[in-house]
Amino acid sequence: MKDKEKKYLRKTAPNESAKMVETIYGCKWSLTVYQLLADGINRPGEMVHSIEGLTTKVLNQCLRKNTEFGILERISYNEVPPRVEYRVTDFGTEFMKVLDELEKLQSQIDSKYNNRVN
Repeated sequence: MKDKEKKYLRKTAPNESAKMVETIYGCKWSLTVYQLLADGINRPGEMVHSIEGLTTKVLNQCLRKNTEFGILERISYNEVPPRVEYRVTDFGTEFMKVLDELEKLQSQIDSKYNNRVN
């Protein structure tokens, strides 16, 4: 009978996706950038003007990280003056669903905590 015992391997956290979530939540502007893109604001200059306290340098770092992860796509137009826009990729749409689920989970945790305190 011991031959038929099922052996389980130790389950580990998903390395790359966990790193992505940590990086995105670590950047305090990423979620706001997603909100801007959802509202049709897709040009970096317009993003900087729309958010108080956001600098061009920090926005560019944020956009670069999101592009490297494949969440956003950078589109350059061969125009004078040059024009750049960003859009959410198909993968980015799926990734944002995960972030939405984490936000729902946090709301449940907050509710549970507030019920215990009150």
